[in-house]
Amino acid sequence: MAAVLRAAVRRCRPAAAALLHHPRIPSARSLPSSPPLGRALPPLPLLPFSAGLGYSTASEELVPPVTPKGKAKAKARKNPMKQSHFDFTKVDAALLPTVILVGRPNVGKSALFNRFIRRREALVYNTPGDHVTRDIREGIAKLGDLRFRVLDSAGLETAATSGSILARTADMTGNVLARSQFAIFLIDVRDGLQPLDLEVGQWLRKHASGIHTLVAMNKSESLDEHGVLTAAAGEAHKLGFGDPVAISAETGLGMAELYEVLRPLFEEYMSQLPNNGLDPADPTTELETEAHEGDESKLPLQLAIVGRPNVGKSTLLNTLLQEQRVLVGPEAGLTRDSIRAQFQFDNRTVYLVDTAGWMERSGKEKGPASLSVVQSRKNLMRAHIVALVLDAEKIAKSKNSMNHPEVVIARQAIEEGRGLVVVVNKMDLLRDNQRLFEKVMDAVPREIQTVIPQVTGIPVVFVSALEGRGRIAVMRQVIDTYENWCLRLSTSRLNRWLRKVMSRHSWKDSAAQPKVKYFTQVKARPPTFVAFVSGKTQLSDTDIRFLTKSLKEDFNIGGIPIRIVQRSIPRKASAKSNTRNVGPRVARMRTDKRITVSDPSLS
Repeated sequence: MAAVLRAAVRRCRPAAAALLHHPRIPSARSLPSSPPLGRALPPLPLLPFSAGLGYSTASEELVPPVTPKGKAKAKARKNPMKQSHFDFTKVDAALLPTVILVGRPNVGKSALFNRFIRRREALVYNTPGDHVTRDIREGIAKLGDLRFRVLDSAGLETAATSGSILARTADMTGNVLARSQFAIFLIDVRDGLQPLDLEVGQWLRKHASGIHTLVAMNKSESLDEHGVLTAAAGEAHKLGFGDPVAISAETGLGMAELYEVLRPLFEEYMSQLPNNGLDPADPTTELETEAHEGDESKLPLQLAIVGRPNVGKSTLLNTLLQEQRVLVGPEAGLTRDSIRAQFQFDNRTVYLVDTAGWMERSGKEKGPASLSVVQSRKNLMRAHIVALVLDAEKIAKSKNSMNHPEVVIARQAIEEGRGLVVVVNKMDLLRDNQRLFEKVMDAVPREIQTVIPQVTGIPVVFVSALEGRGRIAVMRQVIDTYENWCLRLSTSRLNRWLRKVMSRHSWKDSAAQPKVKYFTQVKARPPTFVAFVSGKTQLSDTDIRFLTKSLKEDFNIGGIPIRIVQRSIPRKASAKSNTRNVGPRVARMRTDKRITVSDPSLS
């Protein structure tokens, strides 16, 4: 009965709205007299059909039908999103408010993180009995005109045993809370309030007492029409963090309501900062920005750390950042998400990406493992420099320095035009055996040159990430390789170099020697050159390899791929006609003389 009454009320709302906006109803005197009894009433006109609502009433004729697109516009006009008083786009990223997403596993934290940053970076997979996210992921969120730093954390389980992966992720989340000002506590409204949610709430009150916590009821898109949200909101009050907000990270439902809650909190936080977070003495001026745009080697560097599982990639990332940024441990395949971090080295911005262990694709990967493989390959394509990490202990015990997956990584990085730096980790395990230590240091560079013959001079660095040894050496090699990768040479300098190189090259047949008119560089990142050859004779593969090797040796740009493209210069038609006619040319001149004979050789 209650459902019928609610449906009737909804059906009567358009009629009531039409009566409010209808012009003045004429009085009874102005109405025509009723027809006499016995006369048939005129037939009522057919009423239009309203999509999704059944047949409309007579009062609905005064209201134009509302299409689904019109409904969205009307809803947007009804609840317009207010603008903030602060321009968050002009605030330094380090001064933006920081929001951390917390909750038990599988409540949609990574999905909300992707919604905030407007990219699918965090892995999202429905695994109730497992944890997909294990590390802290950071990004810049965009919600309307709000900008803030958002942190995606692993699912919290307070009953995890000491030393387990869950206990280590909880400790890492607790450490990150120290640099957060706000927290969004997510619960799954479809499952209701679970005992683990109450435990997470107690954990937050203990470890994040000074952080403003907001409860968000996620996955509420299917409960909006059944009246369950009111009961769920009353149940969520048991957590003790105020009124919850019903959202859906998958569909975007409730983002406007979440904006209205976060906006005054962020404005209050920004008002407490000096100059509202704007630094007038910022050294990054427009002139410096234009200078950096001209010099490509000063632009931010994208460094991807790749390798097989359990070779120390995450430990190397923590060593480079000098903080416990990602989870490390003896377990193989511990990293699932590709974690992106930013830091400064020698006044240069470097973006580090720690990828999951690179495994051979057997087709048997399922769940998060298959997504990790795809994500690692995507990050390899986006990087500028690739740091391939090898295990020194495994190299000492095996005959080969590089296995098949590592060879695939190196060759794919070179084919994609990326700079390559090889990092041999865990050298501290060979310190007691000097013979194996020297064997590894001698075998790795030689085998790399054999596996990748098209690129010479690939730098190899021997480190111990666990002890922090070799951090500066790795970054020096990465910066040098990046500067070579961005190198640009002038055409005049290249042509002077070309004359010297062509003179010392031993051609098999001087008659068939191609004539290179000039040599120029058309692009950098990686360096790409064009050799303009006259005639139809093309440079052979041996000649291309000779020019590539000479470029690397003479300009000291080893360790990066170099591309040389050749183009033919067609001969002019006049030159072809002059070479065909050998005898004297007879030309008719406008003169009193009858014929003049002109010899081109005498002129």
